[in-house]
Amino acid sequence: MKLSARNQLKGTIVEIQEGAVNAIVKINVGNNNNIVTADITIQSVKELGLAVGKEVVAVIKSTSVMVGVE
Repeated sequence: MKLSARNQLKGTIVEIQEGAVNAIVKINVGNNNNIVTADITIQSVKELGLAVGKEVVAVIKSTSVMVGVE
């Protein structure tokens, strides 16, 4: 897979919560302490064959990332 996005994190799916239209997919990207959560359509879950334990790549659009401090 080649993408222009540079923010790519390899990980393993640890949970999929399916709703009526969308699913919340939780991806462990390191030591079970670093979980990335994605909100995608149920159709995408099916088309990609996503399941708990499957290795995936989380691609993050950098313009959608916020950073905060206490």
